[in-house]
Amino acid sequence: MARKLSTAEERAWRPYIESSLRLETLLDERLREATNLTLIDYHLLMMLANATDQRLRMSELAEKMVFSRSRITYQINSMTKRGLVLRESVPEDRRGYRAVLTATGAEALRIAVPLHSESVRELFFDQIEPDELDCIERVFTRLHTHLQTDLLRHDD
Repeated sequence: MARKLSTAEERAWRPYIESSLRLETLLDERLREATNLTLIDYHLLMMLANATDQRLRMSELAEKMVFSRSRITYQINSMTKRGLVLRESVPEDRRGYRAVLTATGAEALRIAVPLHSESVRELFFDQIEPDELDCIERVFTRLHTHLQTDLLRHDD
C-alpha cells in the first residue's frame, strides 16, 4: 500500500512543486517575450552549442531532454522551420539523424543568454542565501542522479 506523505514532507513538497512550476512558467514567458524562444528551445540550443561540432544525435538529444523520440522529432522540426537548427543524416549510420546548431540558432542563443541569466538570477538566485547554494547543489545533484538511474531502470 502506498504511504501517505508525512506533514513535514507535505510542507516541503507543496512549496517546491508550486514554485518550480511557477519558475519554469515565468522563465518561459520572459524568454518568449524577449527572444521568441521557449525555455525548451533555449535548453536545446544550449546543449547543441556545448556539443562537439555543435551536433547531437537525435536519440542522445531526446535522452538529455527527457523527451520521447516523437517529441524530439516534433521539437527539432519546429526549430528547423525557424532556422535555429538543421537535421542531418549520420554518415556512418544510414538510419540515424543529428540535430545541428545553425548560425541563426547560435545568434538567437547569444542574444538570449544574458536575458535568461538575468531572469534566473532575479527569480531564483536572488532569493537564495549564499550559504544555501552548497545545500541546493547537493540536494539537486543527488535527485538528478537518482532520477536518471530510475529512468534508465524503467527503459529496460
